[in-house]
Amino acid sequence: VLAVPLLSWGLYGVLGSPDLPSQPLAERLAKNPADSSVDELVARAEAHLAANPSDGKGWDVLAPIYLRLQRFPDAITAYRNAIRLDGDSAVRQAGLGEAIASAAGGIVSADAQNAFEAALKLDPANAKANFYLGVGLAQEGRKDEAVAAWQKMLGQLPPDSPWRSAVQQALAEARQPAVAASGPDAQQMEAAQQMSPQDRQAMIETMVAGLDDKLKQNPRDEEGWMRLIRSYAVLGKPDQAREALGRAVAAFGADSEQAKKFTAFAASLGVTATE
Repeated sequence: VLAVPLLSWGLYGVLGSPDLPSQPLAERLAKNPADSSVDELVARAEAHLAANPSDGKGWDVLAPIYLRLQRFPDAITAYRNAIRLDGDSAVRQAGLGEAIASAAGGIVSADAQNAFEAALKLDPANAKANFYLGVGLAQEGRKDEAVAAWQKMLGQLPPDSPWRSAVQQALAEARQPAVAASGPDAQQMEAAQQMSPQDRQAMIETMVAGLDDKLKQNPRDEEGWMRLIRSYAVLGKPDQAREALGRAVAAFGADSEQAKKFTAFAASLGVTATE
């Protein structure tokens, strides 16, 4: 699953002093370029919203930050509050869909699909919604439909769109034959959606651990490494994702084309070889 584009924290700035509870969060964020840490900014934003829960713009600002921090349940709440208070938009619905899918370990559930479809009703060209609906088709075993959707999307994206590489990667994976080190099948994903969040998380982590073990036995599995890096990133385990990236690069050699591909793919997920 794609990572949220990096936010420019300096744009938000210091959130203001506690003695200004009624000032809208968006204004307080924009006033003063920040020296504060991300955690401090988020904590102060949360304090503001606890005192001013009707500040729709505040929820709108905080939602993608939660998503970037992989606080997926909080992102879901923030997006829903922003939609309820400030109205529907394609960006908000697509962000909500991504948060729901991310919270489910990358599974595009019916709730996520509904959000993405709502986004497309407002903006048929929304790249995030189109991409993830393709992912959902692939997860359901409808690979030909997913490929067709991504090909159509690729033909409509601007040349400089940040989504081009993600679509190209998805197409490359979809066109490759299935390998032993694969992700969950349609039956497993259907079962996962019926589980409690705790059981679903445990099942996903078990499958990822199995993929990791298979790659130790067959380290020349290029697609498997990308699945593993992505899985750890989605699970909110950046250290394991980084370690998997290092092992993948070592398996093929630091100067190999595969290493360059792994590094670029990981970077698109917010994972780098070093901190």
